[in-house]
Amino acid sequence: MTADFDRVDLVELSRRFGRRRAVWKVTFAAQARDIIGLLGPNGAGKSTLIGMLATLVAPTSGTLRFGAADESGDGAAVRARIGLLAHELHLYPELTARQNLTFFARLYGLDAARLVPAALEAAGLSERADDDVSSFSRGMRQRLALERALLHQPRLLLLDEPFTGLDDRAVTLVSSRLRALAAAGAIVIVATHDLDLADGLVTRVALIRDGKLVADEPATPGLRHRYRSLLSNT
Repeated sequence: MTADFDRVDLVELSRRFGRRRAVWKVTFAAQARDIIGLLGPNGAGKSTLIGMLATLVAPTSGTLRFGAADESGDGAAVRARIGLLAHELHLYPELTARQNLTFFARLYGLDAARLVPAALEAAGLSERADDDVSSFSRGMRQRLALERALLHQPRLLLLDEPFTGLDDRAVTLVSSRLRALAAAGAIVIVATHDLDLADGLVTRVALIRDGKLVADEPATPGLRHRYRSLLSNT
């Protein structure tokens, strides 16, 4: 069973780790076709927030809703509609690119024979499909992991520093992929420090500082300047 949705609502969402307050009373909504840039300094709480949105980290308090579904009661159904690309890429280096994608496709009960060739092509790895992932560069692994996260056509796609290790061609490929996904109705949330790459890609900016949401606004050209301005005023 899956739970489809076209928006995600965070209401007063908080997470503590012992005495440390990682995320504090964050409230915002993400809707279909949004590409949200989740920005903030190191240690601001971005990865914790991504973890809660992925339903991998339980909120200490507050509400997280996926359309009409409540993660606390519909977690498994909701997770079937979420794709995650985290720092840990969740690839098996001793397997080939094709074997990795086939394994994950079968975990989701998908038609691997149909989906895997298209995913390899989208990643630009068709010619390396039968090479072990251990021989891949970080950028190649990053592209493969993105396609792994997209095999089940998630409604919500969460990406934590997705441009790590990518060359200019791969950045263009990944950015185009994210725009197409959003245009098709996905909700895309990107946590990144690379403001130059985010500029022109994200449609909204959510700025986190010290675990708090200090800005939630439409993205405008000159993201780096706006980011510095927001930080200096908070």
